Amino acid sequence: MLIAFHKPFDVLSQFTRELPEHRTLADFGLPKDVYPIGRLDRDSEGLLLLSDEKPLVDRLLNPRHEHPRTYCVQVEGMPDESQMQTLQNGTLQIQGHRVARAVATVLHEEPVFSPRHPPIRFRAAIPTSWIQLTLTEGKNRQVRRMTAAVGLPTLRLVRVAIGALQLHDLPPGTWKHLSAEDRKLLGV
Repeated sequence: MLIAFHKPFDVLSQFTRELPEHRTLADFGLPKDVYPIGRLDRDSEGLLLLSDEKPLVDRLLNPRHEHPRTYCVQVEGMPDESQMQTLQNGTLQIQGHRVARAVATVLHEEPVFSPRHPPIRFRAAIPTSWIQLTLTEGKNRQVRRMTAAVGLPTLRLVRVAIGALQLHDLPPGTWKHLSAEDRKLLGV
């Protein structure tokens, strides 16, 4: 079984509750015996895969397979060419680790997502913009650390695709079983 879930903001990517006030995957009626393939931080949103098929974990997460994951990232500030180049060229060092090359583009139109609760902070004097990042590795809080390292702190982060499988219009907090055609989009 393979499931796509739209993880909302402020939900842990696990079934075990650490504190009574934390929401977890257990709050969304997912089938028994499925486990997340990878993670999204509590303050990140978007496409999360769950499965009861252990071989999928290696196929989708091991960096040697270079399985792409795409994020829309709202950042504080307006990215310049140098910042975008640094995000892409594979020379950025984060916590003693050189990150792999990425694909980074500025989104000239704001992507359409459901409103986040609570909304991101708004400051009239500081502009925000959206970039899209596609990575083939997934270190802890990597996207946030990458954007911060180039002077563009992340305000909102939404994973919109894994491989060619898109989040599309799956509402936050909902999930669906993936079809054989969906699996092809994942390359599995």
